[in-house]
Amino acid sequence: MGVVIKRNVILRSIVTERLKEQLKEELQRSIDEIDQRIQQIDFRTQPYITELQRSNIQQAIAVRQQVNQEKERQRSIREALLERMKQVEELELGEEVIRGTLESQVEIKEGDNLAEVLSGQEIVTKDDVVVEIRQRSIGEKEETAPIVTSVSPVTQEGGEGVVISGGSS
Repeated sequence: MGVVIKRNVILRSIVTERLKEQLKEELQRSIDEIDQRIQQIDFRTQPYITELQRSNIQQAIAVRQQVNQEKERQRSIREALLERMKQVEELELGEEVIRGTLESQVEIKEGDNLAEVLSGQEIVTKDDVVVEIRQRSIGEKEETAPIVTSVSPVTQEGGEGVVISGGSS
């Protein structure tokens, strides 16, 4: 009798021109979304602030400061996305990048080595086609690879969906 548990599986992709273009397009969409959000902030808040200035100048100043802080935060996110766009350009064709993690289920039973079951599962893709499934041994150290996750729309709270960095994960 066994138990089914969840484990993380690393998703890696081999860098191709197609992957680089896909990542750049996703980044550009997010940058465009940020630009649109900044314009919407101005469009929505300007009439309110103008009206508020007539009745309560102190509150209008406070609201304007909050609006400016939000716009600056959005610009900061935009700059980070532009920097990531440059990093995508610098990716070498054929190198492997980590795209994220997935969850899989695995059945364990008495006598299984839990560390072995949970460690080192990887899926490698090239242009969205699985080219290899790897199982590392327990003591094997993961090599350093840039991390590139798919872009998700930037949320109102400022969550960012793209991460590119060097170092091991």
